[in-house]
Amino acid sequence: MQFGIFTVGDVTTDPTTGKTPSEHQRLKSMMKYALKAEEVGLDVFATGEHHNPPFVPSSPTTMLGWIAAKTSKIQLTTSTTLITTNDPVKIAEDFSILQHLADGRVDLMMGRGNTGPVYPWFGKDIREGIPLAIENYHLLRRLWREKTVDWQGQFRTPLRGFTLAPAPLDDTPPFVWHGSIRSTEIAEQAAFYGDGFFANHIFWNKEHTQQMIDLYRSRFEHYGHGSADQAIVGLGGQIFMRKNSQDAIRDFRPYFNNAPVYGHGPSLEDFMEMTPLTVGSPEQVIEKTLSFADYAGHYQRQLFLVDHAGLPEEMVLEQIELLGTEVVPVLRKEFEARRPSHIPSDPPSHASLREQGPDGKHRKVMPAETTNQPA
Repeated sequence: MQFGIFTVGDVTTDPTTGKTPSEHQRLKSMMKYALKAEEVGLDVFATGEHHNPPFVPSSPTTMLGWIAAKTSKIQLTTSTTLITTNDPVKIAEDFSILQHLADGRVDLMMGRGNTGPVYPWFGKDIREGIPLAIENYHLLRRLWREKTVDWQGQFRTPLRGFTLAPAPLDDTPPFVWHGSIRSTEIAEQAAFYGDGFFANHIFWNKEHTQQMIDLYRSRFEHYGHGSADQAIVGLGGQIFMRKNSQDAIRDFRPYFNNAPVYGHGPSLEDFMEMTPLTVGSPEQVIEKTLSFADYAGHYQRQLFLVDHAGLPEEMVLEQIELLGTEVVPVLRKEFEARRPSHIPSDPPSHASLREQGPDGKHRKVMPAETTNQPA
């Protein structure tokens, strides 16, 4: 099972000091977190994609390319890549190059984002979000799998005799996750192609998360990719740790109380009760994280958000250290001891996908898609 961290790259004032990092400082800190994650033995580093303040990661592949050059083991991914407002041709090119530079240590998560104004900035209509996600991803799959692509759709100019350069490493496209909070169409899309499904798993209660994952699993089986319990699932989560829970609550409370993302709504204690947020000791993080499988089933990737809400750099580095040294080793052992032998422990890797060869699914068109595309 893979464990790692993800960042949304927010620039937020530290409420305990009144200091706000510059965009430059925030980007440099994020790079430190990625290197620290590999140092302590985590498996994955993921960055979001945002095009508006107060967020800074507008070019994820640039960031991940830098990290790839400084690391040798950690898997690099996104959380998310905006399939709606990015051109599929540019996504295909960028991630093919990143694959080559990282020697295959790359996958990516498709998503529609959570900032409405981004759509018109890139010439898109938010009301077309779902159709854009369906059409653009279908094209992206073909670009990665076909030598020459002729294509016509609804949302971009046609392609005639287009050849992607460079082709994916070893002619093996990166594994794709589809991230969604509430859109059942995206869970359906992930299941249709046999891709992974990543549940945001931060702001919603476990019943909601379970409904989305159960839908994906049932449709994964429906489309013939394997049994429902073999579907490839990833979860997010939020944690803050100290050696004892009282110190963790005391230290994190001002960040929780002042962070715009929490909406100044429920108390910290109520939010921990209602959502996967865990603030406490490493033992408490282990206990609550193990409970995720009670409603999500046996899953393959767990990513933690540890650097948001204005937390200072040194405090985030301490969180990553605790994850790598005290939490993840126990989680790996416990999760694998409970996992039946027929259920994958890891998501597909570049090596495993290369062994499988072409899967033939790129010529499918989702039933909901009505654009005029060659079969």
